Amino acid sequence: MTSQRLAVVGASGVVGRALIERATTSGIDVTGFSRRAPDLPNCRHVRLDLTDRDACARAASTELKQVTHLVYAALYEKPGLIAGWRERDQMQTNLSMLENLIEPLLAANPGLRGITLLQGTKAYGAHIKPMRIPGKEREPRVAHENFYWLQEDYLKAKQREADFSLILWRPQIIFGHALAAPMNLLAAIGVYAAFCKSRGEPLGWPGGTSGIQEAIDAELLADAILFSLDNDAFANETFNITNGDVFRWENIWPTIAEAFDMEAGSPTPRSLATFCADEAAWQSIVSASGLRPHTLAALVGDSFFYADALFNTGRDRPPPPAIVSTVKLRHAGFGACMDTEDMFAKWFSRLRQMKLFP
Repeated sequence: MTSQRLAVVGASGVVGRALIERATTSGIDVTGFSRRAPDLPNCRHVRLDLTDRDACARAASTELKQVTHLVYAALYEKPGLIAGWRERDQMQTNLSMLENLIEPLLAANPGLRGITLLQGTKAYGAHIKPMRIPGKEREPRVAHENFYWLQEDYLKAKQREADFSLILWRPQIIFGHALAAPMNLLAAIGVYAAFCKSRGEPLGWPGGTSGIQEAIDAELLADAILFSLDNDAFANETFNITNGDVFRWENIWPTIAEAFDMEAGSPTPRSLATFCADEAAWQSIVSASGLRPHTLAALVGDSFFYADALFNTGRDRPPPPAIVSTVKLRHAGFGACMDTEDMFAKWFSRLRQMKLFP
């Protein structure tokens, strides 16, 4: 196999950061591209605004000209997060960002061997109606507007002009670390724990009645992506990916509380977007605990809104299940898995050691 030179677009996000870290550990030549640099030591990074067509053209003719594989993990989300998922202008922005990069890249780099694109379980329409269980990659598209389809159709059309393989990933709820990410539940939970601890309260479950859910560790997803590069079993295919188990928030909440040296206590229904909005109180926690001096926005982004949605906050009925099949991935040769409770314990231990949470 010839050597791989990997470009990760969306380097400052949860997936991009994990992928750069795992690729670096594996000895792969990797460069990250994003407006903000990820908080990683010794990371080769190029600042790039995907809404700037001229900047994308310059990157394509310089830093991207010799890459063999591109992982596109960039995402535009509107402030407030949830409402934008159905809005056409947000969908068009996500398509335009991809087009701004791919058009000059394919013109400048005929040696590009593969493009990897991140989707998710919204591909199965789980955000608009109950989905078929389990979601399988071979199913016909669920009829709804989604920027996933815009991006996928665009790249498949470009395959008629250039010789590259396309791999599509549909991860479940992704857990990992990134600053200011719009969908980072670990950050939202960590700040919530800090506020509860500062008040002398137990870590009460803040959500409503939860349903059965699946997760994917960002590092496990990164390992799968790296495994798929130049792998014929993955070329021009779509894959679901999860940790391999299922969970309910109420059942694993004591494990999360233990990770912060706290008691779980009784359920305490509350919106994290409201309860954790006090910047002055957060800065007092930062100062008293010797944490890294991040503002709430710099640490959590819009993830409190994401937490409220996934915690089913304020609702007594559980949400419809959104469970996917990962049989296709195992048949393709990737069988790694992770216990989701162990994942939470791992990440919160690491994030506390990083002085992000007390």
